[in-house]
Order: sequence, then C-alpha cells, then structure tokens
Amino acid sequence: MMGLHITVREYARLTTAPVQQANLDYAQIPVTMFDWLCSLSTGYRTQHTLTLAVLEDRRTLFLDNYVGIIQSPCGAVLEILPKIHNEESNVQRSRMMLKEMITVALDIPVKEAGLTDLDQFQLPLNEWVAQQFLNHLSLLLKKGIRSDYRKEEHHEPFLRGQMNVSKQMRQLPGKDHLFYMRYAIFSPDRAENRLLVSALTLIIKHTQNLDIWRQAREQAIVLNEIPLSKKIAKDLQSWQEDRLMSHYKPIKPWCELILSSYMPLALFGKTHGISILFPMEKVFERYVEIMLRKSLLPTVKMKSQAQKHSLCLHNYRDFFQLRPDILLEDSSQCWVLDAKWKRLNSLDVNSKYGLSQADFYQLYAYGQKYMHGKGDMALIYPEHKDFNEPLPPFYYSSELRLWVLPFALEGKNKGKLLHGNATKLPLT
Repeated sequence: MMGLHITVREYARLTTAPVQQANLDYAQIPVTMFDWLCSLSTGYRTQHTLTLAVLEDRRTLFLDNYVGIIQSPCGAVLEILPKIHNEESNVQRSRMMLKEMITVALDIPVKEAGLTDLDQFQLPLNEWVAQQFLNHLSLLLKKGIRSDYRKEEHHEPFLRGQMNVSKQMRQLPGKDHLFYMRYAIFSPDRAENRLLVSALTLIIKHTQNLDIWRQAREQAIVLNEIPLSKKIAKDLQSWQEDRLMSHYKPIKPWCELILSSYMPLALFGKTHGISILFPMEKVFERYVEIMLRKSLLPTVKMKSQAQKHSLCLHNYRDFFQLRPDILLEDSSQCWVLDAKWKRLNSLDVNSKYGLSQADFYQLYAYGQKYMHGKGDMALIYPEHKDFNEPLPPFYYSSELRLWVLPFALEGKNKGKLLHGNATKLPLT
C-alpha cells in the first residue's frame, strides 16, 4: 500500500491541525509523524549546531534549511525541496535542480548520474537514489561480482587445508577423530558486496515503487549467498579501490547515500526507508565550488575553507579563525568568495535587497586579513527571477570592493557565475 507523501520546501510549517489549502510552505502531517519529528529534532539539538525543526507551538513545527527526504516509522514520507521557485507548479523543477546539485556536490560524474534523463524521471529523491543504485548494480552484475579469499578455522572430522598443530596437541580425550583445520575459501562474502546487499535489502523493504521493488528483488536473488553487513561503518572503511575493483567505483556513492554515510545527521537506524537530508547551504557552497573550478583561468589556484588567518591574537594564540568558502590565488594577488543560500530581491532597495549586515562584516574581515584591504571580493547567491544580474559594487574603501553576484542553477548559463565584465575576478 502506498504511504502518505508530503512535499514541502525549506522553512515550511508543518501542523497537525486541518489545513484548508495546503501548499509548499504550510502542510498538515499525521500526529505520529509530528511527535516523531519533535523527538528526533530534540535529540539533534544537543549534538549539532543546526536543528532539523523548531517547535513553534503545540501543533506546529517550523523546518530549518535541510532538504531531502525522510520517512517516519508510521510510513509517512516528507520531501523537503529547495526554496528557490515561487510557483507551486515548479515542484518538479525544484526536484530536478536538487538532484543535480547533490550529484555534483558528491563528485558523481554526470554520465554515471544519468542527469540527461532527469526531465523524464519524475520520482522523489529517495526513489531516484534507489533507481540509480539499481542501474549501477545491474551493470556491476554483468561485469561480475568480485570474490576474495576468506580465512576459516574449523573443528572437522576430515583433513582440509592446514592443520592447527598447537590446538590439535591440546585436543580433549575422546575427540581424536576431529581435526583443527585452517583454510581459505574463495567467496564473494567481502565488505563491498555485503554493503551492496544491505543497500538492496533496504530498498526492497521500503520502496513504494513497484518497478523498483521488482528490479531489486531480481538482483537480490542473484546475490542471495552474500550476508548483510553487520558493521556498515567498518565495511565502508574496508572498501577497496584498486585496479581490480575499478568497476565498483560508480556504485559506491549511491550505496553510501542509501546507507546514510553521506548524511549530515546520523539518522540511520532511527528512520524507516531511505532517508536523505542535506543542509542546503552546504550543498550550494559545494556546488558553486566545483562548478567555479571549471571556469578558472589557468594560472589561478582555488582553496576551499582556507585557514590562513584569524581575526585577532590573544596571549600569542589565534582567536576566531577566518575561513572563507573560496579563496582564489595567483602569483600576485588573491580574491575571496563566499556562497550564501538565500533569495535576494534586486528591486527591494529599502530592505537592502535582503542582504545580511553580518555577512558584510565577515567579508570586510576577510578582505583585511587575506587581501590586505585591496581588490575584489564577492558574495554569491542563487539566481532567480528577482535576482538575475550583479548588484552595483559595495565599496569598503577606494581599493576594496565587494560584489553581490547571482549564480545560475538553471537555463543556458547553468553552473556559471554571472559576474559581468566589470569585476576583476579571474574567471572565464
């Protein structure tokens, strides 16, 4: 039976009260899911700087800027999309954009991710990840599952392999007909295959798509001799990436997504189904970094999260480290760029376009410490219909200026920083 699927976007309100006209910013959820989200969010507030959701009143939750999908124990699925499009009819556009940004942020090659098929692929994020995993597993099975030698020790009534002489000499009376043996078995029971089977089992158990369930069941029959992974984190660390395992490389990120290792929140074991959540700010930062790297001038080097300078010294120690998202350097100068996931409005001058004063203070500190008060810096925000051109520059001084630039996530300029010809940024 298909479970309840609720689609909202960042910063939406979720309530248990009846909603006359649900939309992407306000939706009704079951009481069981509400209670579970409250409990889950409370647990993470003590472990993480970011919260999943904030309790607004007894019947309403206010979501933070996490995006992705999460399935509660009651079976209800909550899909959270980026808040970038205004129109309710743009759910599929937002979903497509999120899929592509996550794929790029995880360094999955476009060909392997099947991004060319996204226009026709209407499934939510969890089912999309499951389908990508199954497609790669199908190719892997055609190329062949790798086996390896596994050491075994048994007490058996026949000779096999090598006798364990020390244990045999301590054999108990009446057990003379048994032998302590050591031998190696050539078996597909290895870390990588156990992880594949664990991910496959999770898909079979929780997918709500009949075609995906059928394909997963067929593949599970082929791998029925391989056990589940009992220690997922340990097996992930044991994943081999040598020449003989090169055909396993494409499936690894999808396997990690399903088994939750890429999630910023340790939800594995606490949710049902394939639950995948990302802080949208981090996804955007990573996406901008990877795409900008492709358009740098040949002489320019990029560093992410540079840690060269701190704000001040105290008792000969650095205090308040300054870590710009992106630092560009060549032999003679550098440029500081910071990516912010926020919708600006280039027409709303009275509200300062939606810019944050704290961000400007932060960039000023970067400019003084990293650039010695000279040059061009940039704050990068997502492009949308109300912000599609660079704002006029902001001058800290006659020699230090800050640009506020849109970054295209869709259209003909997708993946490019719209910086115009006026900036001195080292980009093509």
